[in-house]
Formats: sequence, structure tokens, C-alpha cells
Amino acid sequence: APYTIDDLVRNFERIALYDEYVDVGGRFLRAETPALLRRWNRPVRVSVMTSRSVPPEEASRDRANVAGFTRKLARLTGLDMRITDGAEVNYLVLFMNSAEREAVAEQAAGRYPDFAPAVMDAMRDTPLDTFCTAYAFGDPGNPSVYSAVMILIRAEHPPLTRLSCVHEEMAQAMGLPNDSPDARPSLFNDSLEFALLTEHDEILLRMLNDPRLRPGMSAAEARPLLPAIARDAGAAQRDTQDAPEFAMN
Repeated sequence: APYTIDDLVRNFERIALYDEYVDVGGRFLRAETPALLRRWNRPVRVSVMTSRSVPPEEASRDRANVAGFTRKLARLTGLDMRITDGAEVNYLVLFMNSAEREAVAEQAAGRYPDFAPAVMDAMRDTPLDTFCTAYAFGDPGNPSVYSAVMILIRAEHPPLTRLSCVHEEMAQAMGLPNDSPDARPSLFNDSLEFALLTEHDEILLRMLNDPRLRPGMSAAEARPLLPAIARDAGAAQRDTQDAPEFAMN
């Protein structure tokens, strides 16, 4: 599916500068609203937790997919981002069976007590028809800078669905929180036409972390800069094509 600089600019604005959900009284409700630009400006330390009932070979594959995608995100964003099991974790990916969500919630809360209570409630209450979801939190001193992320992925789903969840939720939690029906070819489109991150989406991630943009920018402030940023990000993408880094077997 072809796309132009104008498409990238339009899609970036819709995906990066609108929210898909809002926090209302500790509950996350679906409501698209204008938002300020948000992203990470600190080291990102990713950890993976899995329900006890998930077979070891599946848990190993899921962890390998998260690790591979973490490396890809680090290259695309320029961030210091890696897998760890240390106390410095601020980006938690959970693969959990529905029957074990209460136990996983308690385990995560005990291991990482700084994660917000709203997320712990969400872990217990996420509907069964929700494949996966991400919760991102801003720094108390600067809400436009991310300080923590938690991603929930249903372990009951087949391998490709879980892999698609890894791509979509981890990418969105970098600062691309919304979806758009006009974005194509893109994972950020609820049509489910594209299951994995596309070249278009990789360019959006490069744009998000361009130094000409800064956390807290409004759409009006960012808009005049976006055409040049899109052109430069597209050129960088052509110069450094990534090889696939995921496993499905």
C-alpha cells in the first residue's frame, strides 16, 4: 500500500497527538481526545512476566519476541532500551491466562509496587474479549514524559495474535497512543489488515523521537515541523532496513 509524506504527517498527528482512552476516576474509558506529544526521555528497562500455566516453550517464545522487538524499538527511537529483570524495570509486559489474572496482578504488585493502582485494577477487570492493552504513565513532574508502562497480553490467544499484540502495544507505549482508520499500511488501524509493524509505522516511531519535537508539544506547535521530519525519517528508514526479529514456531 503506497503512502506519501502528506499521509505520514496526517497519520502521525492523529496517532501521536490524540488519545484513544482517558482515565476517569481511575478507570480507563475509550474516548478519542486531543493530546500533547508524549515520549520517553530516560532509559527504558523492559521485563516479561508470564502466568504459571503457560507452557515453557510458549513462554520462551513470547519472551524472545519481546526481546527482539525491544531491540527494534531501540534502533528506531535511539533510546537506551533493553530487557532486564532488575529493580530498575519501568516497562512491564505480562502474558497471562484469564483464570490467573488475580494471581498475576498480585505478583506484579508485589514485585513492582510503584505501578499505579489503576493498572492493578485493570489487570483484574480487563474484559475477556480484549486481546491486549497498554497503560502508560507520565512522570509526576512532567506528564508528557513517560515514566512507566504496563502491557497485558492474553496468553490464551494463538502465537500470531500474541505477536501482533507485542508489536502494537509496545509501539503505542512509546508515544503513539491512538489508532486511525485512515492510517495505511499501518498496525495503528482497527481494521486488523496489518498484524505487525509496517515500514510506515517504523517511520512514525522515527518521527516521534526526532529532536525537533519535544514532549508537551501541541498539534499546532508540531504541525509546521512534521513535513521535514517525515522526509528525514523516511530517508533514514530507507538507509537502515531492519531484518525480521520474531518467532512464531
